[in-house]
Amino acid sequence: MLHTVNKSPFEKRTLDSCLRMARAGSAILLIEDAVYAAMKGTIIEEKLRAVNKKCKIYALEPDLKARGLDLADCIEGVELVGYDGFVDLAVTHDKVQAWL
Repeated sequence: MLHTVNKSPFEKRTLDSCLRMARAGSAILLIEDAVYAAMKGTIIEEKLRAVNKKCKIYALEPDLKARGLDLADCIEGVELVGYDGFVDLAVTHDKVQAWL
């Protein structure tokens, strides 16, 4: 399953809910304000590193750039994808769960 999260983890608990419910082998795509979670040095970093052992985590690169975030500051293991990568993820997973 592909999980998409669009809310900042510093404003909403959506990402926490997603991380608790995601099963091994799932993919998690951070989009819109959720891309802030992909940055090193935050309180979310350890949670993402732990989940990244069972689920693959992606962040939408255009959303990082739109927020002026430095791509070099992304957590190791978080894979950056463009819009074409977003489409590929949606097509290759049998289900998509949007966490709003």
